[in-house]
Amino acid sequence: MKDSRSIRKQLCSAGLSENEASVYLALLELGKGSVAQISRRAGLNRTTGYDILDRLVARRLASISGKEPKQEYLAESPGRLEYILLEELELKQRELEGVRAFIPVLKSLHNVAGRPRIRFYEGVEGMKQVYEDTLTATEPIVAYATYEDMHKALPGYFPAYYRRRAEKGIFARGIVPETPLARERVRENKNEARELALVPADKYTFSPDIEIYDNKVVIASWREKLGIIIESGEIADAMKKIFELAWIAAKGMEKE
Repeated sequence: MKDSRSIRKQLCSAGLSENEASVYLALLELGKGSVAQISRRAGLNRTTGYDILDRLVARRLASISGKEPKQEYLAESPGRLEYILLEELELKQRELEGVRAFIPVLKSLHNVAGRPRIRFYEGVEGMKQVYEDTLTATEPIVAYATYEDMHKALPGYFPAYYRRRAEKGIFARGIVPETPLARERVRENKNEARELALVPADKYTFSPDIEIYDNKVVIASWREKLGIIIESGEIADAMKKIFELAWIAAKGMEKE
């Protein structure tokens, strides 16, 4: 009947499945009945009827009277539908509040295609993490650095780092001020897979350190103990080109 179809549709809108709506409507019309009676009225087989009735009992839309083989199911007040929806609404509201609170965290992880991804690292361990990332490079690293600042900020870290980088076959080129530590590193260039261009220390010092490789630009501020990794093919490409221009100028200074 049209009225039954309309009521069934309304029950589905209240959160019941089609079979649950059919069984609940049959149960309301009968008041109470056995599984066979209710299933027949709902137009379902007995096995399905058992399953649906158990779900209605779990939602407190039906209750059980008696024991097998005389067990019967009774319809609970339709007012329960309102309570069910209110309970679901409260649950969804709590979930919504949880998601709203979590959205800023998700946004910080969101890497929109074409948009630079920026990661921040703080403290001594954070700075080490930044340099460990450079060991993932698949091409030579180019950099601007001041060795005294690096070695002072992370005592004992860099000698082993240079060896590990060389062992991984990652070559590096750097423009650095000519200082005692820089001259020391030049003597180890071959062992540490590196080439340096030395520039006058009284005119050129580099703080923070900048490392460029693959699609990444690393900025390491030793004074603030802050490391930044920017992932952007466009930015990395521009920085590489700027480095090549600076490299030509730096090498020219060495010849003067």
